[in-house]
Amino acid sequence: MQPNKMLKKLKGNFKKFKTLINKTFNYSSSSSSSSSKRYKFSSSPSPPPLSPPPPEMSSPSQPFWQSPPPVAALFPQTQSTVLPDPSNFFAPHLLSSPLPTNSFFQNFTVKNGDQPEYIHPYLIKSSLSTVSISYPSMFSNSAFGFQVFNADWTVSENPSSVSQKPHIISSFSDLSLTLDIPSGNLRFFLVRGSPFMTFEVFNNTQISISTIHAILSFSSNSSLTKFTVTLNNNQTWLIYASSPINLTHSLSQITSGGFCGIVRIAVLPNPHCETILDRFSSCYPVSGEVNFRNPFSLEYKWEKKGWGNLLMLAHPLHLRLLAGDGSGAVVLDNFKYKSIDGDLVGVVGGSWVLKPDPVYVTWHSINGVGEEFHSEIISALVKDVEGLKSSPITTTASYFYGKSIARAARLALIAEEVNYLQVIPEVRKFLKGAIEPWLLGTFNGNGFLYDGKWGGLVTQQGSHDSGGDFGFGVYNDHHYHIGYFLYAIAVLVKIDPAWGRKFKPHAYSLMADFMNLSRRSNSMFPRLRCFDLYKLHSWASGLTEFADGRNQESTSEAVNGYYSAALLGLAYGDTHLASIGSTLTALEIKAAQTWWQIKEGDNLYEEDFARENKVVGVLWSNKRDSGLWFAPPDWRECRLGIQVLPLLPITEILFSDADFVKELVDWTLPSLGREGVGEGWKGFAYALQGIYDKDGALEKIRNLTGFDDGNSLSNLLWWIHSRGGGDEVEGCGGGWKHWWFSH
Repeated sequence: MQPNKMLKKLKGNFKKFKTLINKTFNYSSSSSSSSSKRYKFSSSPSPPPLSPPPPEMSSPSQPFWQSPPPVAALFPQTQSTVLPDPSNFFAPHLLSSPLPTNSFFQNFTVKNGDQPEYIHPYLIKSSLSTVSISYPSMFSNSAFGFQVFNADWTVSENPSSVSQKPHIISSFSDLSLTLDIPSGNLRFFLVRGSPFMTFEVFNNTQISISTIHAILSFSSNSSLTKFTVTLNNNQTWLIYASSPINLTHSLSQITSGGFCGIVRIAVLPNPHCETILDRFSSCYPVSGEVNFRNPFSLEYKWEKKGWGNLLMLAHPLHLRLLAGDGSGAVVLDNFKYKSIDGDLVGVVGGSWVLKPDPVYVTWHSINGVGEEFHSEIISALVKDVEGLKSSPITTTASYFYGKSIARAARLALIAEEVNYLQVIPEVRKFLKGAIEPWLLGTFNGNGFLYDGKWGGLVTQQGSHDSGGDFGFGVYNDHHYHIGYFLYAIAVLVKIDPAWGRKFKPHAYSLMADFMNLSRRSNSMFPRLRCFDLYKLHSWASGLTEFADGRNQESTSEAVNGYYSAALLGLAYGDTHLASIGSTLTALEIKAAQTWWQIKEGDNLYEEDFARENKVVGVLWSNKRDSGLWFAPPDWRECRLGIQVLPLLPITEILFSDADFVKELVDWTLPSLGREGVGEGWKGFAYALQGIYDKDGALEKIRNLTGFDDGNSLSNLLWWIHSRGGGDEVEGCGGGWKHWWFSH
């Protein structure tokens, strides 16, 4: 494609998308991002005739759809035999609403609820009538690294009333959890990023604060509202009280007389941090919420009590995204806590604004495909489309089925790019036949069902087998499986609008399972099932107890979930969905580039681990692992591939750093010589090689004898032939790539 034609095409696509995305919000005539401004979602276009409105995916201030229908009308209800009982841990008033299934506190809701969770900067463990806090040390080698839990302090009533009842979750929000001890005399405000663990004591109760270490020194101020404790593990801790409290200590226990009020405990990471902790000890957060403001803009807002300003901690990605736009947040560069996620740095302010770089979601490649390459792609395309007839989908597993239909959908979009539209009717026919049975509940051997206990979709196979569909029935990997379905549905809506109108409620029900933004009690799904609004990426592990907390393996499949939701918004002309999907896509990409992609000079991980690994296998909230769920660490081609698939236009943004891509491919290539390496995994390594060595990668791709079940020769050739030559187009601010995607 000639540069002027390419530029014209890009400008047209960009203009359409930007117009669409900016219609999502109502701006005043003098647009400002001041926190005093109130931004609201604009109303979505009315649904087409004869199609009931889909479930909500909205902010509570202005519902996206005013009267969402019951999801049970679309997917049959089920009584799962494998899901845990939420009434064991959640307060009764919470049980009538959908409940989180991939949250930062999920260990507190399954089995005995006594495995720790990482609530930055502390590991917190709740066991019966006690809550323990650990400022963890780090263990790391070349294969993995994790934070070590030691019960530095354990808080309980004194004398300890060892109840057989577990804690009660009385409230939760995007950034916080409120945990009550069964006696009702202790309430813990566990807010992510607070340098203090804060709890409230009721009814003139005596408390115990015990440690597994030895207390070397203990002192207080004259007003008995601050205590300094030194332990024999080289830690110093500060204890603050909202009013005078009488504390006495033995070798490993501190006890109080009767007390009512607030107690705050904080480790002292450095002597110079003490005056800062003193200054901000009187203002404490009880909850925190995240609001989607403008496109590619989030606001953190905490509910706080006490007096003075609020001190919280930001991880490295927060610091990159924090906007200096008058929100009042002030970064304290020298106030730091160590963390597996990188240094946590102090930020003062009751609200933060985070602004990721925009990612403008498109159907087709960013560069376009030159006409001289069309014939080779078309030759492969014809064969791949013929294969849809000769090789029907045989799997009944939701994950592999989703990959197969998304693979077929790619063929339609590739056909559009190379202007070979005559194969699209066959792809459309295939997609309709493959997707409709899942939406109508007529698929033989599996299907989507609605679980009212936790509030979400499960599969027939997963409803009676916790391992069925890779744990989909216990809410594992929902954004992966459904993301593939959404991609295929979005493409089908694009090429067959009449079909899209008919099945819009079903499409939106699938989307809302993991994309719902509503906080309303009558919602059918929890808010953002998989996406962690503090870490700014997704978790995949569902309602399963893990000693290291939540985990996620494939960032690229997570990106695909939100990217596909944004495409669904584009297909339906839904500005709200396109905007939110694009924003979450951008955040998931930035998080993958921060914590999964290990680049020289980042210094985020321990030296041994960083030296041996270019990409994390499974990332846990409390661990980094070089192994995969399905492969050992030395199968590097699998580690690369699972962070690339599915190969899409958005993949270029996920792997936008060509220098890192070369490091990653060079690290991977020796593994391809191992006996038994699958051709499908090789294809993803060669695809990345094409970013910096197009000709070398193309030769290798032409010699492949097989492909991943979600990939095809057509898709690989499309990818290679849409790699740009690096030519800059005059008048585009230093290169059209930077104009298209703002870095």
